[in-house]
Amino acid sequence: FLYPSFRALLYYKIAHFLYVKKRYFIARYLSERAKRKTGIEIHPGATIGKRLFIDHGFGVVIGETAIVGDGVTLGGVSTSSGKRHPTIGDGVMIGCGAKILGDIVIGDNAKIGANAVVLCDVAPDTTLVGIPAKEV
Repeated sequence: FLYPSFRALLYYKIAHFLYVKKRYFIARYLSERAKRKTGIEIHPGATIGKRLFIDHGFGVVIGETAIVGDGVTLGGVSTSSGKRHPTIGDGVMIGCGAKILGDIVIGDNAKIGANAVVLCDVAPDTTLVGIPAKEV
């Protein structure tokens, strides 16, 4: 209940119901209110399945024509109860827009380039760039 995504999805369900009933203004109003309160923007016209989980919601945008299936997790790599997030060493530089996903270790003094997607452990004193990230 403490995740902002819970509140955003609650707003979405009400807004989507109104949107289907052609009550577009109030549906968009609720959508905008949810965006301001949670940082998560879900268009009321989007189609979302059951059990959507938004792990790190701020900045998530789901557009009007988006279709999201059942049991989807956005912003994380799993819903397991174990360690799911990275460990970042000392002196690490992470470029703007980089994504570091999962229970991985970024070694001391490593450099991650802008917009890189890191999916595995990074040795100390190395530089990674690209999608998926590769050492340079």
